[in-house]
Order: sequence, then structure tokens, then C-alpha cells
Amino acid sequence: MPDTLLVLTNLPDAASAERIARLLVEQRLAACVNILAPCTSVYRWNAAIETAAEVPLLIKTTRARYAELEAALAEAHPYELPEIIAVPLEAGLPGYLAWVAAETTPPQA
Repeated sequence: MPDTLLVLTNLPDAASAERIARLLVEQRLAACVNILAPCTSVYRWNAAIETAAEVPLLIKTTRARYAELEAALAEAHPYELPEIIAVPLEAGLPGYLAWVAAETTPPQA
């Protein structure tokens, strides 16, 4: 189970969130991406406190695909410094975790 990761990021709007979610699933870098309801983020950037509306993504992938996912996400992301963090899953429904592994396995050439 430690091979399954939950990756978190935030996007500035629903359109960019859906575009990136589809990109990650199409490339088999993620098995599933949940696009959540907009939230308000408060953070310090360039020595100023900022407030922004953002759309969070919950991305399910595997440790084996993480490096490629991170690179693709960083390249497609509109932010200068996107939040991209991965949390290992300690437990989960075995069938679901097997599905994540299967859906993120690159097709055989």
C-alpha cells in the first residue's frame, strides 16, 4: 500500500483544473483526479499576504509514476511555483488500490 500516493495541488480556475486532470489521466500518470469545489487560500508570496480563490485537485497515482506526474504537472501548471505535494496512503480498499496501480501502468509498446 505504500506504493499508492495522493497528490495535492491547487489551480486558479475550473477550466485549468479540468484540463490538467484530463492530461494526467490520459497520460496514465493518474488513475483518477477529483476536482473539488473552489476554496479560499491565504498565503505569503513575495513578502505580502495574498488571498486567492483556487480549485483543489486530489490526484491518485503510484510512487512509480510520481516523478513523471510531477514533471507533467509542473509543466502544465499556470503558477510560477505550484503546490505539488504527495502523501503516501497507509491503508485503502485493496481492490481500489489495485485499480490505481493498473490504471497508471503504461501500455506495453
